[in-house]
Amino acid sequence: MAGRPWGGPVTTLTSTVVRLKLSLLRNGLRRSGGRRAAYVASAVVALVFAALQLIGLIALRGHAHADALVVLLVAVLGLGWAVMPLFFPGGDETLDPTRLVMLPLRPRPLVRALLAASLVGIGPLFTVLMLVGSVIALAHGTVAYVVSVVAVVLGLLVCVALARAMATVNVRLLAGRKGRDLAVLSGLVVAVGAQVVNFGAQRLGTAGLGQLDPVADVLRWLPPASVVDAVDSVSEGAYGVAAGQLALGAVVLAGLVGAWARSLDQLMTAPDGSTLTSAERDTPDRRSGAGWARLLPGGRTGTVMERSLRYVWRDPKTKMAWVSSLAIGLIVPVFNALQGSGSIYIACFAAGMLGIQMYNQFGQDTSAFWMVALTISSPRDAYVELRARALALLVIALPYATLVTVVTTALLGDWSRLPEALGLSLALLGAMLTTGAWASARFPYSIPQEGFKSAAPGQTGLAWLSVFGGMVAAALLCAPVIAGTIWLNVIVDGETWSWLLLPAGAAYGTAITLLGLRLSAPRAADRLPEILAAVSKG
Repeated sequence: MAGRPWGGPVTTLTSTVVRLKLSLLRNGLRRSGGRRAAYVASAVVALVFAALQLIGLIALRGHAHADALVVLLVAVLGLGWAVMPLFFPGGDETLDPTRLVMLPLRPRPLVRALLAASLVGIGPLFTVLMLVGSVIALAHGTVAYVVSVVAVVLGLLVCVALARAMATVNVRLLAGRKGRDLAVLSGLVVAVGAQVVNFGAQRLGTAGLGQLDPVADVLRWLPPASVVDAVDSVSEGAYGVAAGQLALGAVVLAGLVGAWARSLDQLMTAPDGSTLTSAERDTPDRRSGAGWARLLPGGRTGTVMERSLRYVWRDPKTKMAWVSSLAIGLIVPVFNALQGSGSIYIACFAAGMLGIQMYNQFGQDTSAFWMVALTISSPRDAYVELRARALALLVIALPYATLVTVVTTALLGDWSRLPEALGLSLALLGAMLTTGAWASARFPYSIPQEGFKSAAPGQTGLAWLSVFGGMVAAALLCAPVIAGTIWLNVIVDGETWSWLLLPAGAAYGTAITLLGLRLSAPRAADRLPEILAAVSKG
């Protein structure tokens, strides 16, 4: 009970939290017309999509492989409920239970109240429509329709409890820097997921829904997909299997609620970083430094490499750029190879994507570049700085480009062309490092830390000129290796001599990288004031 204020009617904690959820939603929409319009537009899009899915699932009724598709859709729906709170923790204010830690509330009543509040919103309504369409597609007979009601309710509760448990377990993570990293990377997950869905749809369009049966045989025993598949089991007369699937869903729901309650209890009673002393937070690993840093060379080179690699891991904007390049550089050649229409030379795409990270090296430091500028007093200092940044990039790019090339070759089964494809990749990587170093010194620009913009206002044209102009120059620099590849494959016996392109490409890439660094260093040293002003803008 929440208490009887001033002799008034008794109100339950559940109804209070539900009203709080509605008040938060209403007040949030009152803040601005833009926010209200965005909410209405997103609600309309989500509900229209759900309605179309409902119609499509109903039309699927009676199809031989309807159960496989429905099981997969519900499993993906459950996965979405699990990961969305990690990527969009600010979408629902009630997802943060730390707002309630100062109130005299017990975890288990609070769990019931938050679970009820979680049923209010567009997401639960979307889920209900999807579950209703799924059970209609599978239900045949009176008993199946009765079980469908239980399946919809149980499936919805499992999804909501899963989201709540994940949000509570990771609430302190989501409130910190790593939570912001997840939010920045959410767009990448959506983009990669779209590519996977597109590839899967193309395969299904040519091979039919029967391709889903092996996957569905596994997913039908994983809630919430298991509770929906119970409807199909009842329709086929397998009442024992259906009872087991429903019981599994109920057990998982109880386990999620229990884990949620324990996490909530710990969150509301255990100390966090704000109540610990600096000595308690100073772990041995933090005092002694990261073990991988000991593998780097000494002097300025090792220091700059460590700083660059830490930016990749810790800075959200840098991390987003790197992860995007790593993901897209793998997806494009691999998916083309899987479709049977790709060329082994498309594996060079991976080297090109990572080579882009060499551009605007000083801009990635933003206003902190002034500390780096203080250490550069000669072209030699600038050369060591640029060389160390290139080496830090190569620590990741070399094994990655090699791996993508080998994987693409294996998928295509064209092992005889592996040396020349890898040689081209190494030459392209060297060319990108060369032009990236030059562009960093000649066309620096600032990268805003907030939002998703990649250049400060007024510098967009400079950013495009730096990146795309450098890419064209890199392609021209690769012309000798490309010409050698064409000559070996068209004029002479490529099978015998193609292996020469691997050492030739590696040597050529190394040579032009060193040359590019040598030419870029004096310009960077001479233009330090201009570079500092450009990267500190905005």
